[in-house]
Amino acid sequence: MSLNRDIVFKGAKDAFGAPAAILFAGMLGFGAMGQANGLDIWLTSATSFFMFALPGQVVLVELLVLSASGVTIAIAVTLTATRFFTMCLTLFPQFPEKQRSSFYYLVVHFVAMTAWAVSMRDFPKMKPEDRLSYFTGFAFVCWAVSTPATVLGYMVAGQVPSYINLGLVFINPLFFLLTFTEVKPRANRIAILLGAPIGLLSYLWFPDYSLLIAGIMGGTIAYMIDKHFRNRQHA
Repeated sequence: MSLNRDIVFKGAKDAFGAPAAILFAGMLGFGAMGQANGLDIWLTSATSFFMFALPGQVVLVELLVLSASGVTIAIAVTLTATRFFTMCLTLFPQFPEKQRSSFYYLVVHFVAMTAWAVSMRDFPKMKPEDRLSYFTGFAFVCWAVSTPATVLGYMVAGQVPSYINLGLVFINPLFFLLTFTEVKPRANRIAILLGAPIGLLSYLWFPDYSLLIAGIMGGTIAYMIDKHFRNRQHA
């Protein structure tokens, strides 16, 4: 299997700009968060290099500060990473079968919200044989900026107000949300519209499980509504 160099560079070029800048800002905030919670710079930056999953990294830091056991930390971080299972299930089948190889074991490490959302939005406009090359270039740039941003955030933590540091962490999920609203399937948009109020309401009673409840309820209801409309169209 070989990648199309021109398409790889195109993906990398598209990543430089809003996607990389947004991810850079999020990791900048995470680096400051690590410093504020007493972690050393090596551990903080290593999580960006090896994990590359901002929600899981935040959970890791919080549990380390609470002196949780290794088993508890492993389970909690693993649960935050379960979203990658469905992300990969929807992303990788869009690559042609002839391109399937052990290279997937490397490129799967670059899967993250930003690259996945942009790919799900833009893949329908691309030739199938160009998708893996594009994703590799795009996702690699997003991964490559994460560690330097974390280091920089750690180093300038004391010079930036804490509320700004915390706000930077949430820029990346916001960018993901805005990007995903452009994905054509109706069910996705319905799920987003339902998930927001369901998440807020469930947080009042079940704060530890509100995100899970919002995802399950919002996604299920969105699927049922979309299925109802599809059945009416085919009737």
